Amino acid sequence: MKRFHVHVAVDDLNANIRFYSAVFGAEPSVRKPDYAKWMIEDPRINFAISQRGVKPGVDHLGRQVDTDEELSALRSQVGAAEISMLDQPDETCCYAHSDKYWITDPQGIAWETYHTLGEAEIYGTDNRKKVDPEVPCCAPPSGTVKAGNRNAAKCC
Repeated sequence: MKRFHVHVAVDDLNANIRFYSAVFGAEPSVRKPDYAKWMIEDPRINFAISQRGVKPGVDHLGRQVDTDEELSALRSQVGAAEISMLDQPDETCCYAHSDKYWITDPQGIAWETYHTLGEAEIYGTDNRKKVDPEVPCCAPPSGTVKAGNRNAAKCC
């Protein structure tokens, strides 16, 4: 079953944990020094926030799936529509180990589609030279998801 994913960059993690815990009526299911995540069932949403020195606001959107088959089907759907994507199999990001791919909508918002394979002790491996407040959390650097560039370098 699919779950909608939203990741928001925040400037005060504790204030935002208090706010979103009140909004969702629940404490985060995952809480780290720089990250929190709620797995809400109604509606099915994976809502994450992080305080990692980037510009506050919507970091990226996405879809989380439960199986490799669902991931493959959604990837095929995007491929059939000739939407360029960046594959990131066997990736560690946001305290999780996943297979994923990224697309970018016409407005430039990064969309992540992924199947979580397990938890990770670290946030992820960031291959960018420095933190750029304009680049989403674990999303590919701006411009890497373009036609004919499906295997650009990983960002994290």
